[in-house]
Amino acid sequence: MEFSDAPVLEYQNVSIFHDKVQVLSGVNFAIKKGEFTYLVGRTGSGKSSLMKSIYADLKIKSGMADVAGFDLTKIKSSKIPLLRRKIGIVFQDFQLLSDRSVIENLYFVLKATGWTSKAKMKARANDVLLRVGLDSVADKYPLQLSGGEQQRVVIARALLNEPTILIADEPTGNLDPEVAEGIMKLFLEINKSGTSILMATHNLAFLNQFPARVLVCKDGEINERIAED
Repeated sequence: MEFSDAPVLEYQNVSIFHDKVQVLSGVNFAIKKGEFTYLVGRTGSGKSSLMKSIYADLKIKSGMADVAGFDLTKIKSSKIPLLRRKIGIVFQDFQLLSDRSVIENLYFVLKATGWTSKAKMKARANDVLLRVGLDSVADKYPLQLSGGEQQRVVIARALLNEPTILIADEPTGNLDPEVAEGIMKLFLEINKSGTSILMATHNLAFLNQFPARVLVCKDGEINERIAED
């Protein structure tokens, strides 16, 4: 994968606070188009806070932070939905609507992000389900699916608006090793199509099995891990 020079995400000297407590300071990194980046660190090291700041769930008050052309230090509440259309978000705990079928979960997001044509929504939902290998379960409900299938639905949901960057917070944390590996391979396929990915993980075996750039969250800072020979 060749990367373009312009970053899709860039932080310079950013401090991140959670409930007025500083979690991270002096954060400096950039992610280019088409780049796959791991984010590792112990529980409580600030990984989730960093990710929340990317989709403007945590306000950035200092430094420079740009995501998909949005200045996160100045972004207005009314613009946050537009930012989130540029970001695909994959959570560990799925956060699917249990009282709606798989395809209705996707329609819900499409409507919420401005889609109005039923025909276009149906075509887009079917397209992303096919992409994640779940075109046969559109009418099933989340609780009728395995954990791995539910996570694939979450990934399909994240792809609906063709995001510039996909951020995944421990997306395989609740899955058994074989299923987790399948999800990881799906992320790599998505990445090959040009979507940048930032993935927080505790599964350090992935770093050896599927090598990529690694950012380490430790002692209130984020640093790039130097590859070992």
